[in-house]
Amino acid sequence: MAALGRAALSLRRGWHGFVWFFKGVMGENAYQAYLDHHRATHPGGTPMSEREFWRDRMDRQDASPQGRCC
Repeated sequence: MAALGRAALSLRRGWHGFVWFFKGVMGENAYQAYLDHHRATHPGGTPMSEREFWRDRMDRQDASPQGRCC
């Protein structure tokens, strides 16, 4: 029974690792990375809202497109 529990734990860790990797590839974790950076470099400052962040990011990509697929 203990082996089954270890296998389930291993499978769960693998799944969480895959989800983390996939979100990184898709850019889904970009806002959290921005918040972490903002907190470290501008303590006490007010960060952009998530909506403002994505709008700014898309505007910058449209103004200066760099190697992306679409």
